Amino acid sequence: ASSRGSAAVAAMTGVPFAMLRHAPTGWNETSRLQGLTDTPLSVAGEAAARSWRLPAPADGWRRLASPLQRARRTAELLQPSQPVSVDTRLREMSFGVWEGFTIVDLRRRVGERFIEAERQGLDFQPPGGESPRAVTRRLAAWTSEIAASGTPVVAVSHKAALRALLAWATGWDMTGRPPVKLDWQSAHFFVAHGDGRVAVDRLNVPLIGTPS
Repeated sequence: ASSRGSAAVAAMTGVPFAMLRHAPTGWNETSRLQGLTDTPLSVAGEAAARSWRLPAPADGWRRLASPLQRARRTAELLQPSQPVSVDTRLREMSFGVWEGFTIVDLRRRVGERFIEAERQGLDFQPPGGESPRAVTRRLAAWTSEIAASGTPVVAVSHKAALRALLAWATGWDMTGRPPVKLDWQSAHFFVAHGDGRVAVDRLNVPLIGTPS
């Protein structure tokens, strides 16, 4: 009876979850688009992930990660240490043939075609890649499962995926500035509802540093 009651409460109030971006990689340090390229954490990134401590109440939640090694490794190094499960829906947006380049490179090499693609907001889609709108669809399937389970989770994902989630939760069409500037060394709390909605709870909650 108690489990049925808990599920009913979750259906009405929603289920909290937290997301954060992986720690830095060498490609982050040179501003290159990573997408599905499976880059490892840099030495500085490993040290950062070891120093991060999840804020309450996420420190006690089930831990998930994107299958890409930079996210998995971050999830493994986060304190307090916990087992990590992989969910492919948390992967980064694919940037297709543009992976490995910087935005500055692409504006220069691809020119107006790239600039026009940037103007498309949610429908920005690199050749051979994925749009933010497509990312929101796979994240919607994931958050629907969270709402149905009634169990809070914390997930390590990626910058473009988190921006797509923010767009979905706030109604931002990804043209112009975001409604909130996300800090990439913080946890971001949302609420998943049974009707498919996702709402912002708290953003930019610092990852409490501890000696590495």
